[in-house]
Formats: sequence, C-alpha cells, structure tokens
Amino acid sequence: MKRSPMEMIEKISACRRVYTGRAVNFSVDTIVLPDGKKATREFMEHPGAVAVIPFIDEKHIVLVRQYRYPVKEVTWELPAGKIDPGEKIQVCVKRELEEETGYVAARIRKLVSFWPTPAFSNEVLHIFAAHGLTERNKCPDEDEFIEHKIVSLTQALSWIKTGKIRDSKTIIGLLYWTCPSFVRKGNI
Repeated sequence: MKRSPMEMIEKISACRRVYTGRAVNFSVDTIVLPDGKKATREFMEHPGAVAVIPFIDEKHIVLVRQYRYPVKEVTWELPAGKIDPGEKIQVCVKRELEEETGYVAARIRKLVSFWPTPAFSNEVLHIFAAHGLTERNKCPDEDEFIEHKIVSLTQALSWIKTGKIRDSKTIIGLLYWTCPSFVRKGNI
C-alpha cells in the first residue's frame, strides 16, 4: 500500500538532549509512528557545514590533507568546516577556504546541498565552487593540522576510484562538478 508523505510523518512525543557539545549535540526523542505505536530516535544535532572546490584553473584544484580522529586516518578532502552560530553560509565558505588553504576567491558559486547521514543527523552540507583564487596566508584553527596541495581534477577523480579519497563531501562535490547535466560549465 502506497502512503502519502503526510501518512509517513513521525510525531514528537518527548524530547531529551543527552549531550551538549562544542560542535554537536545528541538527543534521544520518543516519537509516535504513523500506526500510533511509540519508538525512540537517537540523533545528532549539527549546525551545518560547507565545503568548497577551489579551482586554481580549469584543470587544477586545491585539496587538504588532515588526520580524522573518528576514522583514525589521514584523509584527502575538499576544504570544509562547520557553520558558526549566526554565520551566513557564504561568509562561512570564504572563511574556511582562507583558513584551510590560504586562498581567497573572486567568485564563489553554490553547487549543491545534501544530508550526509539523515538516518542519525540533521546536518546539511553545502558545496561550492571557487574561482579567481588569490593566495594569502593560511590560518587554520588552533587544533587543526592541515596541509594543502594543488592536484589535477583528473588526479582527484582517480583518487576516488582507487579509494585514496573516501570522504563523502569530496566525492559528491567532485562527481557533481564533473557531471555536465548538473553543472553548466560555461557559467563559472
């Protein structure tokens, strides 16, 4: 039996925040299912984040390399970061680009927004493309040890195929960019 979207909505019965952190919060809510039964939903509350594909030229981009504690590996990724409270998305993407790479962009264009893990988080990630880069001083946060590297777009796509890039925002951003039906290349 096919249900309408309204027949699938779960209603909140009780909310309980179990952890309030510096970057994220965790909640355990009791909900009422469409059939009237109760269930529990555990989830992470996240303020949202941005990522950016910094184009040095048509064929070269900047990636960052850093250690990611949850996966215990050094990763290659697009420059990215969390949106601060009250911060506008466009301000955040410019800030993160400069902090992590030392570049500022003459033009920034939004490509796509998505939920990285909607099963257990409300995070929305916004991906941008940046062009007309000018190099300035890199100024990462105190607890960030980041290196940046200019690589060809072809090399980055190859790293996705070989598993050297496994970060979802980087994979989504680069594949989105290279799919002409999503991005009008003449509009950069």
